[in-house]
Amino acid sequence: MAIDVAALRLHFPSLADGTAFFDGPAGTQTPRTVADAIAGTLTGPLSNRGKISPSELNAENAVSGFRDAYADFLGVPAEGVVHGRSATQLTYDFSRHLAKSWREGDEIVVSRLDHDANVRPWVQAAERAGMTVRWLDIDPETTELDLDSLVLTERTRLVAVTAASNVLGTKPPIRRIADLAHDAGALVFVDGVHYAAHELVDVPALGADFFVCSPYKFLGPHCGVLGASPALLETVEPDKLVPSPDSVPERFEFGTLPYEMLAGATAAVDFLAALDPGAGGSRRERLANSMNSLHEHESTLRARLEEGLGDAVTVHCKAADRTPTVLMGLGGREREAQRHLAERNVVAPAGSFYAHEVFAALKLEDPALRVGLAPYTSVDDVDRLLDGLSTFG
Repeated sequence: MAIDVAALRLHFPSLADGTAFFDGPAGTQTPRTVADAIAGTLTGPLSNRGKISPSELNAENAVSGFRDAYADFLGVPAEGVVHGRSATQLTYDFSRHLAKSWREGDEIVVSRLDHDANVRPWVQAAERAGMTVRWLDIDPETTELDLDSLVLTERTRLVAVTAASNVLGTKPPIRRIADLAHDAGALVFVDGVHYAAHELVDVPALGADFFVCSPYKFLGPHCGVLGASPALLETVEPDKLVPSPDSVPERFEFGTLPYEMLAGATAAVDFLAALDPGAGGSRRERLANSMNSLHEHESTLRARLEEGLGDAVTVHCKAADRTPTVLMGLGGREREAQRHLAERNVVAPAGSFYAHEVFAALKLEDPALRVGLAPYTSVDDVDRLLDGLSTFG
């Protein structure tokens, strides 16, 4: 069933002034229901978690509701859902946790397609341990990962790779990479921050041992989520305070949880599950139907966008399988183009967006203009963007 974009947009107060937002890869706009969930939880009654008073139960329910929602969103058990301040923070945390067992001469693999948040934490941890860092390269002709550059040995401990590039949109064959890594005895850490905004996530099907995402990329508040098998998490021992819980997943969540953010993140999942109002069944089933409808919506708009771009624009994205994200060059005038569009109430940022290795590997000029589509993006938004680019001379 097609998404009713006009009806959907009414849920977003920030769209009321007519601004066309194409900065979703950096963070989407927020529906009113998410803000209401945050405010309602924060204004209480609210206490630390417990089983006695209503305020304690509200905190407890915020946590359990969050774990259940992201169990459905990621396809993992609720006990495998870890909250973090951001995906970057979670990746740094787990790089330190896992590095406890790494030894000099061990190896890791990182990808030049990745956001630096899934590169630098692993490289730094490996350097401290005296490990070898191997690189999975990008084929410049296709902007896809060159799997011939994937070197795995009996000393490989981890492969870190993105499920979708945040600037090129390229979606690597994660399952194939994971199978090769597992055959070598290595763990697989997947950055799903950009992927989760556009595809139904199934962590076991992807073959990911750890999968991180950020709710603010798909209509939620600013925080991070990690999904993994509870049995695997049981084997990971973080440094922690003595009185804090040692159970999974609580052992990885330091300090008092932000209950209001958990409630908002839960509301974002529920909102996504209702994108296709005709879908029934469990929340997971409704998410599957809604994400399928979203894929059709965004694919149609991406085709319209790419067909309308003029010869003055260089599109850097070439992969056959990618998200509705377009990175483009305008002859060194990307910042000017960003300002030109902003004067027309069209938000399309220019930069390198923490994709340090991508820009270096492909020798791209920094900045480039990035255009990303979101559930609330309309045909009119796309046409206004194209009109703005056509009048930029």
